[in-house]
Amino acid sequence: MKRGWAGLSVVSILVMVFLYGPILVLVVYSFNAAHLSMAWRGTTLKWYAALLHDEALLAATANSLLIALVSTLGATCLGGLLALGMEQMPHRRQQMIEGGLVLPLVIPEVMMGVALMLFFVMLKLPLGILTVMLGHIVFNVPLVTIMIRTRLRKLDPALREAAADLGADSWQVFRHVTLPLLRPAIWGAVLVAFTVSLDDFLVTFFTAGPGGTTLPLKVYSMIKSGVTPEINALSALLLLISMTCVALSLHVQRREV
Repeated sequence: MKRGWAGLSVVSILVMVFLYGPILVLVVYSFNAAHLSMAWRGTTLKWYAALLHDEALLAATANSLLIALVSTLGATCLGGLLALGMEQMPHRRQQMIEGGLVLPLVIPEVMMGVALMLFFVMLKLPLGILTVMLGHIVFNVPLVTIMIRTRLRKLDPALREAAADLGADSWQVFRHVTLPLLRPAIWGAVLVAFTVSLDDFLVTFFTAGPGGTTLPLKVYSMIKSGVTPEINALSALLLLISMTCVALSLHVQRREV
């Protein structure tokens, strides 16, 4: 048994190194003073400072934040309403809708990006920030709906029934009972949707137009001229933001479980 546990521990460590080793290398080389990423010439923070003076990069950052905020708000509203509406439907209809919600999550993202691009072209909607927002809402709605539905299933129906017995109408039951109980799931869904939107590349690549460059697209364009410590610094910051949002999402969901 001891040998078995020791072997499992070694395998677990190797898997973690395999998963996070490249990320650690990227973060370390973001402090490299040399212009060539693989030639170490000392430690410096100048690449992080250089990011603050890159106007194109700042514009891409503003676009990413705007798109992530708007798409997260839209997906949270639509996904939350859909989750609440599904609770009032027959079980068979709920299963049909859940099957439809899973489809955007399992189909290749390239296929979704191409489909959205063709759809916007068919509608004669110019590609730009608006189309990117709509595309991000499409793949975020299933995430939000599933997370809120999971929380709804754990709620005790007796709490809402007790509030109704005490004279509360449907709006008061929702406002004072259902919504507070759903708050951890809603905040968790908001943070996950924001993270996914901020990091998305493929859907953004196919739905973006002039003036719609986001941070992932900017990183892709910078890599074409070679990997520099500035790209490593930008990637490290994106990694930090993503990990922070995911950690906050897990913390919020577990706090009131």
